[in-house]
Amino acid sequence: MTSLSRQLAQWVVSLRYEDLPPEVIDRAKGVTLQNLASSLLGSQSPGGQQAVKLIAEEETGVQKGATIMVDGAKVTMGGAAFANSEMMQAGGKWDTFRMLTHPGTCIVPGAFVAAETESASGKDFITGLAAGYEVMERMAADFIPTVMTRGFHASPVFGIFGAAIAAAKIMRFNEDQVNASIALCVNLAGGNLEGPRSGGRSLREGAAVRNAILATALAKRGHIGGETVLEGEAGFYHAYTGNNKGLLTYSFTGDTQTSLDKITSDLGKEWMFLETLYRIYSTAGYNIAHVDVTAKLCEENNIGYEDIERIEAVVNWLETQYPSPAFPSRREDGEVRIGGTTYYTAYGAVNRGFPVLRSMGAIPGVSAVPADLDDPPEVLELMKRVTIIPSHRMTLFGPRITIHTKDGKSYTKQSTGREFMWDFSEEAHRIRDIIPGIPIPAEQFEAIIETCRDLDQQDRADKLIQLTLKN
Repeated sequence: MTSLSRQLAQWVVSLRYEDLPPEVIDRAKGVTLQNLASSLLGSQSPGGQQAVKLIAEEETGVQKGATIMVDGAKVTMGGAAFANSEMMQAGGKWDTFRMLTHPGTCIVPGAFVAAETESASGKDFITGLAAGYEVMERMAADFIPTVMTRGFHASPVFGIFGAAIAAAKIMRFNEDQVNASIALCVNLAGGNLEGPRSGGRSLREGAAVRNAILATALAKRGHIGGETVLEGEAGFYHAYTGNNKGLLTYSFTGDTQTSLDKITSDLGKEWMFLETLYRIYSTAGYNIAHVDVTAKLCEENNIGYEDIERIEAVVNWLETQYPSPAFPSRREDGEVRIGGTTYYTAYGAVNRGFPVLRSMGAIPGVSAVPADLDDPPEVLELMKRVTIIPSHRMTLFGPRITIHTKDGKSYTKQSTGREFMWDFSEEAHRIRDIIPGIPIPAEQFEAIIETCRDLDQQDRADKLIQLTLKN
C-alpha cells in the first residue's frame, strides 16, 4: 500500500489553484487577514518584541532571507518564520481548529517566508496555504485530545506539518521532496504542556514553524526521510498517540476508535479546512461563543440584566477541562472567576458583546491586558449565577444557553458551533475593531484588507508583508 505521507505528497503536488472551491479560497484569504492582524497587535507585546529582538540581533544582515513583519529586518527564513509566528501568537487573534490547535500561527508564517523568497503570486500563496491547512487538520482531527493526554501540545505537534506543506507547495517541490518534508517533520515535531502548568511559558508554534523551514530546506537538498513515518510501527502516531491503530484515549464525542485511513479519505473533495474558525476575542477559544450566543439570545428576547435570575450553559465536556482531562489546569465547570467561561457568558448578557482589543490573560504565554478595575459590577455579580454543564453530546464551541428570568420564564438558544466560521466579508468587518490598537495607520490596515480580498489577483503575495511595516 502507498504510505500515508506518500498519499499526502501526491495530492499536494497535484493540487492546482483551479481545484480550490470558492469557499476554500475565501477562507484562505480570511485566515491570512486574521493572522496578519494578530501579528500587528503582537508586535507591541513583550513576547512579540522579545522574539523579534532575539532574531534580529543574531541574524540581521543575511544576504538572502525573509522579512520580519512590522519590524522590517531581513533575517534567515527560519528566523523570520519564528519571529512572525511569535508575534501572531502574542497578538491573540488566532484561528482555531477543534479547540486545541491554531493552524495559522504555524502555517501563515511558513507560507509567507516561502512566498517572499520565491516571489510567489497570490494564487500560489493561496494554494499552498490551503494545502497546508488541509493536511494539518486531517492529520490532527481525531487525535487532538489523545495527543494532549500524553503531555504534548497538539497545536505545534501537528502545526509543523501544515507549515512545511504550505512552504513546500509554494516552493514547487516534487513528490519526493514533499514526502521527505513530512518525514523530516516527524523528527522535529514537539511541544509540551507542563511548562505553563508549573508557572512557565510554552515554546509552541514559533519553534514548530522554524523546524518546518529546516525540514523543507533539507528535503530540497535531497535528504530522504523515509516512507512509513506516520503510520509505521515506530512512527508518528505510535509515538504521539500510543499506537498506530487509531485507538483513542479521549475524544470530543466520547468515541475511542478512529482509523488512519480517514486522513486521506476524499482528500480534495471534502475540505476540513472549512472547519477553521476565527477567534475574534482574545480568550480561550471555547469562550467566544458564550459571548455572542448569550448576547444574541438577550437581544432576540429583549432580556436585560435586571430580568435574569440565572443562566445555564451546556457545553462540550472537553471545554471544561483545559488543556486535558488527564491533567486540567483549570476547570470551567467549577470555580467562578474573572476570565472564566461564566464571566464571558455574563458579559455577553450584560453588554451584548466583548471588547475585541481586550485580553483577560487566559492564554498561557500571551501578553494580556489585566482585568479592568471598572469591570461592570453587573457582570461580576451575574457570573456567580451562571452554571456550566459538561456534556459528551455537545458540539465544540456550540453551547446551549438557557436564561431563566425572574418572571418564571426561560429562553434557550442552541449554538451550531459554526458561528465563527464566517466568510471574508464578515472577517474584514469584525477585525477592523483592532485598528485603534495597531502600530500602523488605519488606511494602511485598510490596504491590507483589500490586498487580502484581492489576493488571487496579486502578482506577489509578499506585498502583504510590506504593508505591515511601520513607516
